[in-house]
Amino acid sequence: MSKLQSWLYAFRLRTLPLAFSSIITGNAMAFADQRESFKTTVLVLCLVTTLLLQILSNLANDYGDSEKGTDNEDRIGPKRAVQQGLLSFQEIKLGIIITGLLSFIMGVGLIYEANKSLEIGYSIFFLLLGLAAIAAAIKYTVGKSAYGYQGLGDVFVLLFFGLVGVCGSYFLQTHEINLATLLPAFTIGVFASGVLNLNNMRDHISDAKAGKNTLVVKIGLTKAKQYHTALIVSGFVSALIYVILVFASTMQLFFILSIPLFRKHVVTAMHIDEPRDFDPLLKQLALSTFLFSILFAIGVIVGSVG
Repeated sequence: MSKLQSWLYAFRLRTLPLAFSSIITGNAMAFADQRESFKTTVLVLCLVTTLLLQILSNLANDYGDSEKGTDNEDRIGPKRAVQQGLLSFQEIKLGIIITGLLSFIMGVGLIYEANKSLEIGYSIFFLLLGLAAIAAAIKYTVGKSAYGYQGLGDVFVLLFFGLVGVCGSYFLQTHEINLATLLPAFTIGVFASGVLNLNNMRDHISDAKAGKNTLVVKIGLTKAKQYHTALIVSGFVSALIYVILVFASTMQLFFILSIPLFRKHVVTAMHIDEPRDFDPLLKQLALSTFLFSILFAIGVIVGSVG
């Protein structure tokens, strides 16, 4: 495997569609509400910044889990780059530094482009939020106080993949706070938490041995399956409540076309006994969430015209 292929492997490209879902959802609602002032440049910068933050998180996870010995022969999931010897600790560390800097630079560009007509206070707030996102991406598995080892990963995923990603991108386009956007933000956030939960259900045995106390390790596999179902169901309920509150057209319900995929996913997850069988479901849920965001975006935009 070439060095370029090794880096692409470390980037874990299959996770990237999930990262875009929050940006698509937030920008779709912004376009529907204020299409005259919608900026394509802000959308592009949101996508690029989110892409870099996701890659940063993936590299940091590779480094942190390998450093702590969590990535070992007991781990069921795909072997990480450091674990396979494709990249050294120093190379991954350098990749984290470079990706972190690029994330910061793109974030500053995004904040400037989106907020240049606003008071400086808004830019400072989003700058601090961006720094928090970078820190969260790194601290999931890196360091002695890594929150992923304390069962807090789900909370941070809900916060940054959902609330910050959706509501933040909405505000950057509209310069308005719309409390209704919290509902679709919650939806994307809990779907993303579902992907993390699948990962943790797959690895719960090796995580427990390595001292990685994820939520699954704490509550057990049976309750984790029930929790997984609750995440998916609550996500759709939240999206439906949003449509009820802002109803303008039946097209806003376009996202329900994705329900059969999610239903099949939940049924499959509930009946899995072998931890390794959770692995294919990660990509499935990530892509289903991406599809949901596309269908939601189409429904919101077309519905606003009607």
